[in-house]
Amino acid sequence: MEGIRFSVVVPVFNEEEVLPETYRRLTEVMEGLAAPYEIVFVDDGSKDQSPEILDGLARRDPRVRVIHFSRNFGHQAAITAGMDHARGEAVIVIDADLQDPPEVIPQMVAKWQEGYEVVYGKRAKREGETLFKRFTASFFYRLLRVVTEIDIPLDTGDFRLVDRKVLEVMKLLREKNRFIRGLVAWVGFRQVALEYVRHRRFAGTTKYPLRKMLKLAWDGITAFSNKPLKVAAYLGFALSFLSFIYLLVIVVSKLLGKSTVPGWASLAVINLFFSGVILIILGIMGEYLGRIYDEAKNRPLYIVDRIVESEKGNERSS
Repeated sequence: MEGIRFSVVVPVFNEEEVLPETYRRLTEVMEGLAAPYEIVFVDDGSKDQSPEILDGLARRDPRVRVIHFSRNFGHQAAITAGMDHARGEAVIVIDADLQDPPEVIPQMVAKWQEGYEVVYGKRAKREGETLFKRFTASFFYRLLRVVTEIDIPLDTGDFRLVDRKVLEVMKLLREKNRFIRGLVAWVGFRQVALEYVRHRRFAGTTKYPLRKMLKLAWDGITAFSNKPLKVAAYLGFALSFLSFIYLLVIVVSKLLGKSTVPGWASLAVINLFFSGVILIILGIMGEYLGRIYDEAKNRPLYIVDRIVESEKGNERSS
């Protein structure tokens, strides 16, 4: 397909229950734009029937392409692959779970036509999420704003429209521990927020449990800030100062004839506390060192097993 106006990138991981509805709503919205489009599904090593469902869609609809990974490389890698293979003048990234409603896409397109090169969805309300989820998400975005050195918009995910000019710049950024929304903010250009109500998941279960959310948060912090290293240094200085004060207290108490409490318990507690602090500092330093090691290996961000496209379901290895 040549002259594609819009590419919709949809990362997929074990979403068999929702994919038919995702495809239906996406095609309905995109056809309403009356412009050539494609939908690029990226199968991130799904273990359910998602690959078969996606291949069936590609065989029936020439506007659908399916990129199959050789294994699970993660949500951010799947988005990257979709952007790498997108051919449209503008690229829309949206998850398959329909929490981000496809019906918002025409509003994003309208903003793009006004001249904005990035239109990112901002969550005005979150339906069907627990109080803990809402609190941790809000805390994370605000913490990210404090510790990072770029202005990453609050309450935003990866649901956004990106102009081809911005996309070409994004392709140059190949760091391994990826945080797409941070990278899009970092490249600049004209950006605008579009508020929307985030819906509850249409079907299935979340693919971002607490463990993955914490990893994503840590990736965002370490990718755009070295403040954790500075905090470790400040903590070290503060504890050293407190230790010196404690030493003065002991000396003064001895000179005044006041006996200190004998015993090894207090000494052991203090020793364990400082040892723990040292290990925390070393852990933070090790985390940054590990990321340098990942970059030095220069492995690909993902490996494509095959691409399925066209009504004939042609496949090719990559």
